[in-house]
Amino acid sequence: MSRKEAEKSRNDIYERVTVRIVSQLEEGVRPWVQPWSSKSKCGHISRPMRHNGEPYSGINVLLLWSEALARGYSATFWMTFKQAKELGAHVRKGEASSTVIYAGRFTKSESNSGGEDVERDIPFLRTYGVFNVEQIDGLPDHFYQQADHVPEPVERIECADRFFANVGANLRHGGTQAFYAPATDHIQMPPRETFRDASSYAAVLAHEHMHWTANPTRVGRDLSRYARDRTERAREELVAEIGSALLCADLGIVPELEPRPDHAAYIGEWLKVLKDDKRAVFQAAAHAQRAANYLHDRQPKHCQEEAAA
Repeated sequence: MSRKEAEKSRNDIYERVTVRIVSQLEEGVRPWVQPWSSKSKCGHISRPMRHNGEPYSGINVLLLWSEALARGYSATFWMTFKQAKELGAHVRKGEASSTVIYAGRFTKSESNSGGEDVERDIPFLRTYGVFNVEQIDGLPDHFYQQADHVPEPVERIECADRFFANVGANLRHGGTQAFYAPATDHIQMPPRETFRDASSYAAVLAHEHMHWTANPTRVGRDLSRYARDRTERAREELVAEIGSALLCADLGIVPELEPRPDHAAYIGEWLKVLKDDKRAVFQAAAHAQRAANYLHDRQPKHCQEEAAA
């Protein structure tokens, strides 16, 4: 594959995915929020999972949540035709696959201005198809059965409380607004009792922790123009929205199904950003994934092992 071919392939994928997400936003659907009202067949809230139990990340989470919503799937696991076959199962005749994206790089030798051969890394994207386990017959029972232990709501909230306490952000309570203040590097939250329920509180806290990761001593995202540039603000809010949805899935809590009034106002700005820049949602998802990884990395090792079990 030449550099020109790799770039054309990336642009085609950016275009297709962005058109789809724009269409959903125009219909009032935020594609990064899984419809948790339909309970997962695995018995708990989670990200989409590969056949080996590894969660999908970044833009693929959005794509598969979107597919699950559109096709009415409630099962968590997805796999390729080949993976299903290797497990002794088969995809039912007539079933259509869902698209996920693989990002990679290849090395190519090129001549520089001095006539010397140099090796350049050329990024590329390719797509491939996966099937939800509800489209597949003959898989081992654990792909279809509910989890042995489904945490109760109180247990899940306690887990979320421990998670954010382990992060160690400067968290203050009071007032009526939730926000991250870069100047003082603190997260401000209204009192817990003012929220509809504990899950709503945790979801908003996850959102503000996403902003908190932007500090240059952490993941690092430039917020210097956030207050005065509506486009930059919309981009950062998109990162925080996607990141909050990832964290909510990881922690097993229901995210905010109804956007906060201040965030609902961003839908028009998100549409403008996405229509102007076909890479924007890919970049936002990548930033959100890095931020979520950073927060997970701040957990004690035994907590990480429990989460992976």
